[in-house]
Amino acid sequence: MRTPRNDQLSQTDRAGKRGQHAPERRCVVAGDVAPAGRLVRLALGPDGAIAPDVLGKAPGRGAWIGVDRDALEAAQAKGKLKGGLARALQDSAFTIPDDLGARIEAQLARATLDRLGLEARGGMLILGSERIEDAARRGQVRLLLHAQDAGEDGRKKLAQAWRVGEDHEGSGREGTVLPVDRYTLSMALGRENAVHLGVTDARAADRVLAHLSRWQFFTGWFRDAANRVSDQDSRTAGNGMASREPDTDSPVSDAY
Repeated sequence: MRTPRNDQLSQTDRAGKRGQHAPERRCVVAGDVAPAGRLVRLALGPDGAIAPDVLGKAPGRGAWIGVDRDALEAAQAKGKLKGGLARALQDSAFTIPDDLGARIEAQLARATLDRLGLEARGGMLILGSERIEDAARRGQVRLLLHAQDAGEDGRKKLAQAWRVGEDHEGSGREGTVLPVDRYTLSMALGRENAVHLGVTDARAADRVLAHLSRWQFFTGWFRDAANRVSDQDSRTAGNGMASREPDTDSPVSDAY
């Protein structure tokens, strides 16, 4: 018997109900504004070096970027990144590592894989094609993920079961292909042969997507991260930057 889906308010809607606003930041490269949770923070270290801070927890001053790796590296090569950081930090006495893009990508990957590992240990993930297919047909899968090297037939079979379980037949939903192979995924989860993953909790799906969408956007590996049933507004999942004017009563900052 299929479990009915319980649609809940998105995080943005819930904040709005409380009269609160998510903090927004301005990208120092493009100048666009977006929620801080969709950007990547660059922190100024005590040694004067710029370093990625994808979890946003490093102390001290920082600035934000909302462009992909190609755009970042182009801006770095032209000096635009240094100029934007200098304005945001109000300081020009810093160094930018040549491999900043690679460091950001590595941190985004680690943050996503660590999040998946935490959800697995918390019992929010199921593995194995048969288990996922059964849960999907019952409407119990909120996010469907596949390793990069997962077979097409296996992906299509699980996607079909997922669509049936959510009454979305004909929608074309296929789940999300991760930018890592099964070996890397298995190592991150501490499981053998992790090829397909099913996230069974809506909030867990949101937590995973909060990291995954940034990783996909930065690397250009975007495979419709909104292809899930979760507690987050699917219109904003995985889109990277939002090119728009900030709300007049929302806090906006280039750096902090």
